[in-house]
This record gives sequence, structure tokens and C-alpha cells, in this order.
Amino acid sequence: MRLSVGRTRLLNVPSPLSFRPRPGSIPDSPGVYRFRDAHRRVIYVGKAKSLRQRLNSYFADFAGLHPRTQTMLTVAADVDWTVVSTEVEALQLEYSWIKEYDPRFNVKYRDDKSYPYLAVTMGEDFPRVQVMRGARRKGTRYFGPYSHAWAIRETVDLLLRVFPVRTCSAGVFKRAGQIGRPCLLGYIDKCSAPCVGRVTPQEHRELAEDFCDFMAGNTARFTRRLEKEMREAAAEQEYERAARIRDDLQALQRALEKQAVVLGDATDADVIALAEDPLEAAVQVFYVRGGRIRGQRGWVLDKVEETTPGELVEHFLLQIYAEGDIPREVLVPALPPEVEAVTELLCEQRGAKVEVRVPQRGDKKSLMETVERNAKESLAQHKIRRASDLTTRSKALQEIAEALDLDQAPLRIECYDVSHLQGENVVASMVVFEDGLARKSEYRRFQIRTKEGDVASIHEVIKRRFRRYLEERSNTGELTADSGESGDDPAGGPIDPETGRPRKFAYPPNLVVVDGAGPQAAAAQRALDELGVDDVSVCGLAKRLEEVWLPGDDQPVVMPRSSEGLYLLQRVRDEAHRFAIAYHRAKRSKTVKESALDGVPGLGPARQQALLKHFGSVKRLRDASVAEICEVPGIGQATAEVIVSRLKGEGQ
Repeated sequence: MRLSVGRTRLLNVPSPLSFRPRPGSIPDSPGVYRFRDAHRRVIYVGKAKSLRQRLNSYFADFAGLHPRTQTMLTVAADVDWTVVSTEVEALQLEYSWIKEYDPRFNVKYRDDKSYPYLAVTMGEDFPRVQVMRGARRKGTRYFGPYSHAWAIRETVDLLLRVFPVRTCSAGVFKRAGQIGRPCLLGYIDKCSAPCVGRVTPQEHRELAEDFCDFMAGNTARFTRRLEKEMREAAAEQEYERAARIRDDLQALQRALEKQAVVLGDATDADVIALAEDPLEAAVQVFYVRGGRIRGQRGWVLDKVEETTPGELVEHFLLQIYAEGDIPREVLVPALPPEVEAVTELLCEQRGAKVEVRVPQRGDKKSLMETVERNAKESLAQHKIRRASDLTTRSKALQEIAEALDLDQAPLRIECYDVSHLQGENVVASMVVFEDGLARKSEYRRFQIRTKEGDVASIHEVIKRRFRRYLEERSNTGELTADSGESGDDPAGGPIDPETGRPRKFAYPPNLVVVDGAGPQAAAAQRALDELGVDDVSVCGLAKRLEEVWLPGDDQPVVMPRSSEGLYLLQRVRDEAHRFAIAYHRAKRSKTVKESALDGVPGLGPARQQALLKHFGSVKRLRDASVAEICEVPGIGQATAEVIVSRLKGEGQ
């Protein structure tokens, strides 16, 4: 590797321009660069085809950079670089530096849980089968990972009938040898008992190697061997031995059933899928060996910079396969930007050909979709675990209070979102989070009357919600009590005495969040001002850069992308968006059905429902003939002809 090193440095100055490299000092060559802070710690490592173009991009337009990149540059006080010969060398050096320095601004993949492996300690004199977690050990063969340890133990329990390999700890093994008596597994023939000399070390090692071969996918020879032995025993009228072999064969078959066949017998592949949002991403991998799913594993990561799916895949491949088992085929959701260099590096590490590609059709495409569903579920579960932690929620609420300069933590947050399709069927949603958790019983939906755009819609929904709040307070006597007037309403309080349930809009929020930037936040604040509500704070959350906007401010409040406060605001906003979209789709679907069938003479609601139930959709009904429509109970020839005429006319 040909290396040359350059550096520009000026410590203790906050402006990125203070350490900008001199014009012409950066080589126009592939290489790897490091940003350091004032204490000389490496905070970011990156690679580039052209160091000059890549590094100049950091200093050309600071305002146009991603907020996380802006933060990195303000923390940095120094940048240096290393020139290499090829892109593959750049990948290798980038990974080695990331592993060495653990930079805070680089993407880091972490297990969303500790996955167990089935391990066979082939490096020991008497190999042992066991469940292992954590770092891999030299001389040990690994299978998996598995989602649960009990799944490994079930598989091992089945296979020990055929491959009675040692499973005991070193202490138990040594003590059994000293007293000359094996453990219980030795007596029930689930261990060959090498501790007391029932088999030689070589015979026990052969059992362990057969166990590993079976787990690696070479299963046919073992099933054929047992079938042959069973037939021979039956032919010799040794029926008890034949029955034992039959049970062994069934145990192998049950173990195989636990590993689903998904692809061809010769397929060795890792299937990788992503699920992401603006702040986090989840990665799931299915390990396919010999056409069967041998294991599954997942990772989650906090996004520390704006990255594409291809860049996430590239980071993942470099980090996970640096020391791992690389298959012949790696199926990914998106190709890395430097796919040729990444493939060449993987081939070097494996010592054989590796193909990195995106599946387009067939079984591999279907399996990719399954892995993607698992990734989405993993991300959702991660969000739930993170949101349900009391300490984390408290920290998030406190961070929001500090960022927005609130008097107290916003224990009740309401978020509003508007949804429509080209200005039609405009609806809005209101979701409620209390103590950082969703309170779905208090979600509300609104049909918007105004047709003047999102800003006007936000103003309308906020005004309608808080007008109802003021009405509820007036009904319970709270307003008169607050103003010093007498209020003798016996039904005072937010609980309706007739139903025993909370009044719909009785509770005010501490914070109103609207989906949008400055104009939307200003519209919400204007609605509150018009109603005289002055004890509720307002902010907007813009999707593009996850910026928090306060009413009337020219600049957003930029919260750290790794902060729990921003994570909670984003989760609240996403939930409001989901709720609004669901309502809008339901309303639009109902409108389509009503517009298509309403007005047909002799076709009331009951017959409309019967038609839709029979055909499944208006589209299928439009394609049906008169005779087919007449099959629906209650629909005669004349009505069917009118339906066909009306629907055919609308479809043209």
C-alpha cells in the first residue's frame, strides 16, 4: 500500500474555516481522512475517490450541510488525510481506523439484542457442544445465530440421540473422570461418555465432526445411513434396534424441519434488509446455507449523518464481514456506491468469489421481502422498548423543556397533522402522548372545512379543538372559577358524571406540536391567541431536517439528532401522520364507493352493501356483466342494467 500523509491544524478555534486546508494542498487522489477535535481525538473517519473534492465539500457551503455534519465541523479542530493507491485500500483503511478510533460521528451498528450461537469447541481434546454469546473464539465452530437460546437447546436435544457429543462443562467432565461414573446424559445414551473412556478421543472427535457436518447442511448421508441400518436391523429381525434407529431418524427429520427450506440445495447466501426512518435504522440478516435458513440476526443504529440505503449497506458489509463468515452470495436491498471495490474486498477476505446483488424476482426476491418485514418489526419493537423506558422518557421530556425554554416538562403533548390528496378530502388528526407514551383513547379526527391549504387547515383544527376545550371548561364551571365568578355546577371537573369517562376535550396539553415548519407553528399560535389561550406552548417539527420551529422565530431550534427529546418529538409526529393517513384513506375509499353507487334508482344502502360484499370492490362490479350482477340477491334484471349503464358511463 502506497501511503502519503497530509495535515492542516489550528486548535481552539470554533470556526470550521480556521482549519480549512490551503487551496491546492489536498491531493486529487483516493484516500481516507480524519477529523479530530481540540483534544486530538478522532471524531469522524471517511473515504473518498478524490480527497480534494470530498474535503472541499465540507467547507464550500456550511449552511447547506446536514445538521449532524455541521455539528461535527464545529466540534472539529483539525483534519488530516492519507492517500492510498486504490478504492479497495481506502475501504480497508477506513474500516481499520473506524475500528481503532471508534469515532463518535460515524455510523455504528449494534446488536438489538445478544444473539446466541450453537458452538462446537473443536479446539479442545474432547469437543463440547454448547450455547455461546459474544466474541468468537479460535478453534470453535459456530452455527446460527438463533433468535432464542431455547431453540438451540431443542435442536441439540434432538441431535444428541444420533451424535452423542459431550455437552458438560470442564468441571463436570473432570469430576466424572475422577469418580469413574458419567453424568445422567451418559446413562440415557445422549453422551458417549468420553470422560470414563467409553469412546476414544478420536472416536469422540469423529462424532463431533459428524455433528458439525449435519449442522452445516450435509444431512443426506446421515439420513441415508440410518435408513440403511434400520432396514438391515429389520431384516435380521432385530426389531428393538430397528425401532431405536427409527426414532433417531425421526429426531434428525424433526431437527431438519426446524430449518425451513427456502432456496435451492446449493444456495449459500446472506439476505440483508433495511428498515429506516430519519433518525434510526434496523438491519436484519437471514443466513441461508444449503438452501435452509440456518440463523437470523439483527442490528439497530442511530443515524449520525444523512445516508442513503446504499451507503448504509456499504458500512454494514465492511463492519460485519471484517471477521465473519462470508458466503458466496450476499443479497442486499440496495447496491453500495462503490460496489466493485466492496465486492473485491469481500472476495479477498473470503479467498473465493463473492457476488453482491439486489434480487429482482423469484424465491430470493420473496425471501428479501420476508427479511424486510422482520426489519420493520425489529425497528418498531426497538422504538417501543426505547419509548417504554421510564428514565429515557423522563430525559426526553426534560430535553424538550430545555430546548423550547418551557417552564416545566411537557407531560401531555398533542400533535396535529393534515392529510389530503390534491386538496380533496382534507382531514386532520390529533394524537396524545402523556409521560412520553401514546394515549390512543384520546386520539381525535377532524374533517377540515377550509380549502386554503395546510397552514389554514392547521389554524382551523387548532381553533376547533381549543374552542371545545373552552366549552368544556365553561360547562364544568372552571372558567367562572378562574375568573373569580361563582360556579355551582355539580358536575365540575373533567369527568362526565353520566358516563364516568373523561370529557373529550377537557384536558389541555402542555405542548402542541404541528407537522410543519414556521408557518404552521405560527398558524397554531395565532389560533390560540384568538381564543385567549395563553398557557399552552406551540412548536412545529419539519420533516426534511428534523428541525424544531417556534412561532415567530426566523431560525429553527436544532436539537442533537441523537437526543431522546428529538426522538420523542419525531415519534409523536410520525404517529399523528399515520393516524391522519389512515383516516384520509378510509374517507377517500368511502367517497369513491358512494360516488359510484349513489343515485342509482332502486339501489339503497342495503343493496349497495350486498353488491360490494359480492364483488369485493367497485372496480370488479364495473367489469361485471348484467347476468353476473343479477346473481346478487335482491338485484333484478332492470336494476342490473341500470347499474351497468351507470358504472360503464362513469368509467369512460
